[in-house]
Amino acid sequence: MSSMAITYILYLAFSLAITFWVGRTLFVNGRVFLIEIFDGDASLADSVNRLMLVGYYLVNAAFVTLMLKTSERATDLLTSIEMLSSKVGLVMLVLGVWHLFNLYAFSCVRRYNASRRPAVT
Repeated sequence: MSSMAITYILYLAFSLAITFWVGRTLFVNGRVFLIEIFDGDASLADSVNRLMLVGYYLVNAAFVTLMLKTSERATDLLTSIEMLSSKVGLVMLVLGVWHLFNLYAFSCVRRYNASRRPAVT
């Protein structure tokens, strides 16, 4: 097997493992936050959480797959490691930005919902 094929396989393994680990972590730990955002409606929060997880997996798996192709060639172990670190690092960066965007969007929803609640006296 060529060094490029091994590099591609390692890239897919690392990137998809990180994607699924992060997705599962966000799914499990984001539930409480979503329940609060949706005013205690656990079934709505769970539905949104599952839909977001599916979208997250689709977008990130597509990104990982699209980033697979490269014009660079791994000719030895060093270039393979450099290529892997660049590609996996970019995937991690995109995952982080995606997460921050979601947090921002949901905090906006949370603030909006809080502004619509009647004041407690």
